Amino acid sequence: MIKKVIVAATLLGSGFLVQAQEIGLQLYSLRNQFKMDVSNTLGLINEWGITKIEGGETYDMPLKEFKGLLANYDLEVVSVGAEFADLENDVEKVIKNAKDFGATYVMCAWVPHDNNKWALEETKYATEVFNKAGKILSKNGLVLAYHPHGYEFRPYKNGTLFDYMAENATDFTFELDVFWAQHGGADPLALLKKYPKKITLLHLKDMDKDVEGNNTGHEEDDTNVVLGTGQIDIAGVVAEAKKLGIEYMFIEDESKNVVTQVPKSLEYLKNLK
Repeated sequence: MIKKVIVAATLLGSGFLVQAQEIGLQLYSLRNQFKMDVSNTLGLINEWGITKIEGGETYDMPLKEFKGLLANYDLEVVSVGAEFADLENDVEKVIKNAKDFGATYVMCAWVPHDNNKWALEETKYATEVFNKAGKILSKNGLVLAYHPHGYEFRPYKNGTLFDYMAENATDFTFELDVFWAQHGGADPLALLKKYPKKITLLHLKDMDKDVEGNNTGHEEDDTNVVLGTGQIDIAGVVAEAKKLGIEYMFIEDESKNVVTQVPKSLEYLKNLK
């Protein structure tokens, strides 16, 4: 099945290589495809003209074998994911995984919390953990980036709990997922302008126009739509990110239509002025 998709994607993917240094892919987008065929899924990414990826797993393959496939398909893991518990209790494990892949960035996408309880206490603790881990990672040549998921944008004083995190982030940065920021009630473009030195990575993900959003950090996967067709100002975000010199903007598409949507998203990004 994936082999057929790769052939089709060859035509769709031509011309996308110009974006490769700026536009990458978060591998979670193809989580279901990896379950069927790891090699052909990596080949699909190559056919799309993408060379920079965010991952950190080997999909049950030996590391050496998986890295061999990455090399065959000209794919470079520049960012790896890390569990909050490991940043909290086993930073050396995080460092080893990042070094194994040759990554520069370590991202954490979720802080566990009970029954949607997220307030100042949880925010302060997470900030402390990220600063402590980020300092150690920095000494090892790595940049820690926290990926807010929406619950951080709950009101706090004259701003939000995210503002507390950003203002107290001394040893870590942020990976801004524009979908989750807007879903949580924030303005992604305004955040980029407010914290130009704190946001080092982006997840590009558009949201169906009918979605109202909330601050739980949860939503249906198929509300992810082709970039430029939803309610988020992707063009404005990308323009600002380029102006700020943000190194990598990863497409993340969690929908079941990811294989057909990503080439369309790439075409949209290619045509931005």
